[in-house]
Amino acid sequence: MADIHDSKIIDLPVIADPRGNLSIIEQFNQIPFEIRRTYWIYDVPGGKDRGEHALKESEEFIVALSGSFDVMLDDGTTRKVFPLNRSYKGLYVPKGMWRRMTNFSTNSLALVLSSTDFSEEDYIEDYEAYKTWRASL
Repeated sequence: MADIHDSKIIDLPVIADPRGNLSIIEQFNQIPFEIRRTYWIYDVPGGKDRGEHALKESEEFIVALSGSFDVMLDDGTTRKVFPLNRSYKGLYVPKGMWRRMTNFSTNSLALVLSSTDFSEEDYIEDYEAYKTWRASL
């Protein structure tokens, strides 16, 4: 099972152009998994958090397309906060990490790429249950 040190910020390619820059994300190139699902988070009210769960099987890649927010990751032993505020940098989140997204700026837009289709069974939404699950691996 992955630990917090397997999580990392990945720099995405930037194709600079006077008309506006372009960045890309390709499965198995910039990110280490096949993209099965894409979703985005937006219009988060001030002071509200998103996430607050772990995914048993899904790997994710999170990008702040607009604005900024923090992603707190926890492997049951160690916590680390990753600030995201550039559209050409993303956070790789291995499976089995507890995550919470917080400190959303006004008009922020989070893009999330996932390695699996949605499944309720993949989610652990209670932190104590998460720690028990991690300890059993």
